[in-house]
Amino acid sequence: MSEMPLKDLMAYMAGAAKEGAEALRLAGPEVRTKAILEAAKSIRARKDEILAANQADQAAAATKGITKAMIERLVLNDDRVEAMAKGLEEVAALPDPVGRELARWSRPNGLDIARVSTPIGVIAIIYESRPNVTADAAALCIRSANGAILRSGSEALQSALAIFAAIEDGLVAAGLPKTAIQLVPVSDRDAVGLILGGLDGAVSLIIPRGGKSLVARVQADARAPVLSHLEGLNHTYVHADAHPDKAVALTLNAKMRRVSVCGATETLLIDKAVAADLLPKIAQALVDAGCTLKGDAAAQAIFAMDAATEEDWKTEYLDTVLSVRVVDDIHQAMDHIKTYGTEHTECIITENAEAAELFLNSVDSAIVLWNASTQFADGGEFGLGAEIGIATGRMHARGPVGAEQLTTFKYQVRGTGQTRP
Repeated sequence: MSEMPLKDLMAYMAGAAKEGAEALRLAGPEVRTKAILEAAKSIRARKDEILAANQADQAAAATKGITKAMIERLVLNDDRVEAMAKGLEEVAALPDPVGRELARWSRPNGLDIARVSTPIGVIAIIYESRPNVTADAAALCIRSANGAILRSGSEALQSALAIFAAIEDGLVAAGLPKTAIQLVPVSDRDAVGLILGGLDGAVSLIIPRGGKSLVARVQADARAPVLSHLEGLNHTYVHADAHPDKAVALTLNAKMRRVSVCGATETLLIDKAVAADLLPKIAQALVDAGCTLKGDAAAQAIFAMDAATEEDWKTEYLDTVLSVRVVDDIHQAMDHIKTYGTEHTECIITENAEAAELFLNSVDSAIVLWNASTQFADGGEFGLGAEIGIATGRMHARGPVGAEQLTTFKYQVRGTGQTRP
């Protein structure tokens, strides 16, 4: 199939995906559950070939000058392959999101009206260097009975193809067409343009998962609806009533657990009332972990660090770099977040419940946390099994996008012969 001319290949995939989506929609939830569980088994069985493919991707990436953050996202190992398999099992265990009665009411004329969840159709998912997205996206689409066309970044294509073979194993084992979920098997960049064109109406929704330039291109050029997120320019705010040990541990984890994920904290805000005492402890822990700090004048006066520029407050580093600002109070902290944030994930560290509730209710980001690391911005941690991304828009879905968020609804109206006057 990969030897076909690209336009013919994509046209074939579009038609097959529509047919596959219909098969998934009509299949019972137990069939889709079996497909996901069998795919998880196959991922474990294919571990060696998945890791070999990933080594080939890493070797190729090393010759292309790929950033350290991109390499970190690309790497697979035994633990990450097992995590992929477990993630699929968690998705399989989720309540089926299709066919749920969301609301029901009766009209004075006797009409019985129900709002019922349904699949969206064919979802095109365009992503960059994360191989695990292949497994997560496929499982979530199967769970929600959506067909899918997956397009991996070229840096992870060999890994994606190896993982995708396990997805096909699961579909076939469940008696479903393996073309219900498809992966573009070539790295030709023109494939993205064809997907953005909607493939003659076959694509119902496009989801980009990647950097700012990818998301911007999809939003600008897509001829189908787009569900996307902007950068994860996330903030951790240390309030005047923060517990010192929590402030150190949470900030360190929020930044340094994995610097390349979209839930990583990029700016630390700290109240001036506690900055002199707490900032040196937090800063030293970060520096000891290998983090470079960039601060405003007040932060620099307390702990030796580089000077932050206006551009730093607007930067999603995805690296071992953190901006630091000393703020007057919670209101200035929230103003900073409103000015520079991307409405992704924000955290307040405090023992003051009143201040926490003010922050939770006033900060209008997709995820707002109290005394918990921003690294919890993850569908798996929310109990969704996996996610395709964190949506920061305000239509259809917001926050982690799991199986439930990949459904829409229809109305079922039951009558007894009513006619409209």
